[in-house]
Amino acid sequence: MTTSLVTPSVQDGLLGTSLRQQIDSNIEDLIASLPDPKQLTAEQRRGMIARYTAVLEGNFIYWMTATYLSVKAEEARPILLGNLREEVGDCHPAMLRNFTMAAHAFPTDQDALDVHADLTKVRLFLGRMSGVQNLLTMAFFEGYIQQYMVYLAALAELQGSAERVYTDVHGVCDIEHSEGLFRALYAEMAVNPLDPSADLFEGVDLLRTLLQRINRVDESKIAA
Repeated sequence: MTTSLVTPSVQDGLLGTSLRQQIDSNIEDLIASLPDPKQLTAEQRRGMIARYTAVLEGNFIYWMTATYLSVKAEEARPILLGNLREEVGDCHPAMLRNFTMAAHAFPTDQDALDVHADLTKVRLFLGRMSGVQNLLTMAFFEGYIQQYMVYLAALAELQGSAERVYTDVHGVCDIEHSEGLFRALYAEMAVNPLDPSADLFEGVDLLRTLLQRINRVDESKIAA
């Protein structure tokens, strides 16, 4: 039996499964690479929280807006709008700021500069308005955040914080957000397919590098 006998709907399903597996694998690798919070110094923990905040507080809504503006599939737009309404209506940037201040980790100029170059690459990429690439990038990010919240909360707790609103909310809502973004991705791929010569994972790779920058610490100072 040749592959030509596989129907388009089955091929689409196989592609969707493969994409999801690759994204899940990327997320698992990132989470597995995180250092043990208890082995970090207070300054290392502060820096990780601060760099995360320097990236997320002023950029996530921009990223999601760029993704909304880039899509052509009618089915994708309500999913993205719902995400944006939740971010704005519940003021998630204020949630994050409260979380960060409670952990005494408000970003410094140096924290912002540490992520500047990699953050700029992500901003410029999403601004190219490629619907499929942007949706895959954001689906990857939402899936990562859902798993990262437990770690972020552990960092804050070791910094003496009991503030959990931000991490509790995103540990739950980002499961639904990730599922919705994959549905939007498959809809976009059907009506606005990516040029075969383009790198589908270009945005994912740029964002992964940024996340690694956020979580990077001087390993020589990690306690054995």
